[in-house]
Order: sequence, then C-alpha cells, then structure tokens
Amino acid sequence: MYSAKVLADSVSEPGNVRLTTLEVTFPRMVLSEFNTHRVFSRNSASSRAIPIEKQIKKVLSNPFIPAAFGKNQKGMQSGDALNDEQQQSARDAWILGMHRAVDTAEMLSDSEVHKQWANRVLEPYMWHTAIVTSTYWDNFFKLRISYEAQPEIRTIAKMMQRAMHNSRPKQVKYGEWHLPLFSSRDMDEIKDKIDDYDLGHQRDLNHVARLVSAGRCARVSYLTHDGKRDLSQDIVLAQRLVKNGHMSPFEHVATPAYYPNENTDCNFKGWRQFRNHFERGDHVIPGLDQ
Repeated sequence: MYSAKVLADSVSEPGNVRLTTLEVTFPRMVLSEFNTHRVFSRNSASSRAIPIEKQIKKVLSNPFIPAAFGKNQKGMQSGDALNDEQQQSARDAWILGMHRAVDTAEMLSDSEVHKQWANRVLEPYMWHTAIVTSTYWDNFFKLRISYEAQPEIRTIAKMMQRAMHNSRPKQVKYGEWHLPLFSSRDMDEIKDKIDDYDLGHQRDLNHVARLVSAGRCARVSYLTHDGKRDLSQDIVLAQRLVKNGHMSPFEHVATPAYYPNENTDCNFKGWRQFRNHFERGDHVIPGLDQ
C-alpha cells in the first residue's frame, strides 16, 4: 500500500523554482513525523470524515503490519532484527491488537459513538493518504531517508524522492497556475458548462479552474479526490470551504511570484498560493455572504 505519485509538477518562470504536488500513502502511525515539516502544504484522509464501517473494512482487508520488528534497546532506533520465531510472535501480537481495536470500534459504533472517536482506535493499523505540496524537499529527504529515521517513513520518503526524480516539471509562466488534479479536459468542460455553475458575476475560467483544483485536493479527507469527477460539486465544495474558513486546500494551487526571493506570505519559495488571494480579499466568491 505504500505509494507516491506526482499530481502536478511545475517550474516557475521567472524564478526557475520547482513546485511539486504528490499523493502519498504510508502507515498512519508515522503521520506525526510527516507533519513536523512546516514547509509542506498538505491535506489528509480524515478519521473524522470516513464512515466507521468503511474504515473497519479497509483495516480488515489490508491492515498495516510492520515489515519487520527490531529488538528493543535504549534510544530512538531499534536494535537488530528479531529472529524468525520472535518475528512471528510479534506479528501475531500486532494482528491480535488489530482485531481487538476493530472489536472496540464496532462496540463504539453500536453505541452510536461518532466516527471522530470510534475510528481513532483503528489508527495504528491504518494506511494513510495525503496530498502534499512544497518547494522545499532537501531537509525532508535528508532526515527521513536517514537510517536513523523510522523505517516506515524512510520507505515513503525514498519513494517520494524517486517519483520526483522521474517527473519532468512543466514550465508555468507568471500569471499561470499550478493546478493539481486538474486537466485540459476539465477546462474544456468548464468552457462548455460555465453558465450552469453558481458563480454570480464571476466568469473567469482560470478562477473556476483554481476552485476545482482546490476542491479536489480537499476531497482527500474523504478519499474521494481520485474518484468520479463532478466539476459543479468541486466548485460548491471550494465555495463552502472559503465560507467556513477551511483554507488549507487552497495552498496547493499557486502562481509564480515575479521575484523568486520575495516574501510571498506562505511556506513556498517563489510562488504565491491561491489561499493568499482570499485572505487579502482579491477575489470574492458570490454567495459567501448569504
């Protein structure tokens, strides 16, 4: 279930600064380590959003189980790998813990406890999907590919580095946009159906494209970002996010800054995030004051 794929890869003109968005899947247990990197913009699958029954089914059909267990010792790194008998014993204990967690989640669900609590007991056994965007990767790769890192985060970091190495960034000029999960086919559909969308007086095709891209990035919370495309629903979701102040999905959508070293009020170098446009009031989405 480990995976890393590039969703959008851009290099700014002017500035020649690379901005990359990846979709990554890794064990939920190392999410806290992944989230310590403040230069990342990210959105993740949410235990508060995914139905309990769906989460239980995912855990039972494909649980995270460590590939190998190391001996306990002082410090943050394990010792040598356990022998075969100890490995099997540790694996059996891990799986037993998983089934107990599933039983607990089912009991909580039967008691009508909301998923924001019931799903939490499953987290050590979950695979986790996130969308992450950044212009700064060197420190992450230095720390997380190190043999001092937790093996699970080292695995995904190496896959991310390989995915970026194999990707050829697209040149994005000043005034153009980095748009994850958005294609030229989507733009054609927007041109054909723009009158069908609730946009008030806003008829800027590129603005609508930015809303769609941000809305799709937000859908990773429900793991529906890579499913059926519905432009009108993506737009509605983006509008609702702005109205409610949930701005993180708008960080993945960005445009080159004119000067690569200017202060862009965000965690990227040489790029301005779509989020900044709303927070400065440059763009108003119709209906948000209703």
